[in-house]
Amino acid sequence: MTALIACAHGTRDEGGQATILRVVEDIRAALSGIEVRDAYVDVHGPYCKEVVAEVPPSSGTSAVVVPLLLAGGYHVYHDIAEAVHGRDDVTAAKALGPDPRLIDIVMDRIREAHVPPTTTLILAAAGSSDPRSEADTLAAAEMLRARWDGPVRVGYAAGIHPTVADAVADARNNGEDGEVAVASFLLAPGFFQKRLAEAGADYVTAPLAPHPRLVEIVLDRYRDAGGS
Repeated sequence: MTALIACAHGTRDEGGQATILRVVEDIRAALSGIEVRDAYVDVHGPYCKEVVAEVPPSSGTSAVVVPLLLAGGYHVYHDIAEAVHGRDDVTAAKALGPDPRLIDIVMDRIREAHVPPTTTLILAAAGSSDPRSEADTLAAAEMLRARWDGPVRVGYAAGIHPTVADAVADARNNGEDGEVAVASFLLAPGFFQKRLAEAGADYVTAPLAPHPRLVEIVLDRYRDAGGS
């Protein structure tokens, strides 16, 4: 059996930590008999490199690292890639996004927040200086535009511009009719989600996790990377 290492960013926020562990438990429940471990690339351990080092070597695929990250970027292409480097029996899967099922979750959170259907949406991602991460977020925004009647903009909680607050202000200054909602494109509560709440929007949706669709995506990434 191929172990699954679910690798998240890491957060000091206790609610965020609990949410990620809930996702890991949901994955574990869906993969009866297969070892599922949590790992992190920043802030706290167990760090991905340490967890990979504890995996016994095998002639086949002994483990797959699935990033619990909504877009590719430095953590996927550097941190996780470095963690599996030199281990022919451990592979790294793709990030969770872009994937239309993530937009399914965004739409669920929008409905839960009772956002009116023509409201301007700001798809709010964490942000990264890696252009591959930005490209993934812009692809997600295009998926959202195909399913939303009102305007859709993109804002970032950190790293690059426009910030979420700037995107909210621009929507109001450009005369877009109606209210403005920040649609969280974050996995779990934490510092960045708090920034979204401070951006001046009329509505702010909850993070994506936990959600059954996330488990579906994780299992697909795991199997596509050789997990069984």
